[in-house]
Amino acid sequence: MRILGIDPGLQTTGFGVVDVDGHALAYVASGTIRTTHLPLGDLPARIKVLYDGVREVVERYAPDAATVEIVFVNVNPQSTLLLGQARGACITALVSRDLPVAEYTALQMKKAVVGHGRAAKSQVQEMVRRLLHLPGLPGTDAADALGLAITHAHAGQAMGRLAQAASLRRRQHAMYKGGRSY
Repeated sequence: MRILGIDPGLQTTGFGVVDVDGHALAYVASGTIRTTHLPLGDLPARIKVLYDGVREVVERYAPDAATVEIVFVNVNPQSTLLLGQARGACITALVSRDLPVAEYTALQMKKAVVGHGRAAKSQVQEMVRRLLHLPGLPGTDAADALGLAITHAHAGQAMGRLAQAASLRRRQHAMYKGGRSY
């Protein structure tokens, strides 16, 4: 199974692709989609770059599933709204390619990859490097995206076994604490 992780951001969106075979993980690709070359006030153009960039990554690497980080409200509501729009563009690009999309919080990803939810970005980078046997540290955004893919590789298997044991129904309300899967 090939999993694409997306760490959304309005200026820099990270992506990471891993192959999963049982418990074995293999690095495929990672990188960033940047909108910094566009004027700060041109939100529609930035959203288009993110949408097109995620679609290009999906076409190039043909993942079987995707995962996106759940965003929480920050101190600045305007920043939260802008980030939500970037996240929406990424999710729309994924579902337009008929990919199942799972969502995890940064805390869930850090817990799964590092072992505790308050891990620093440098700790996430180092653990991703070790888990995927990379020769060097990935960038922070790419490391977070790879961490999301790793999280889904482990949690997705458990959710699949749970789905076989009992029927799962989509919840009608936002469930941030437990993650979401559509």
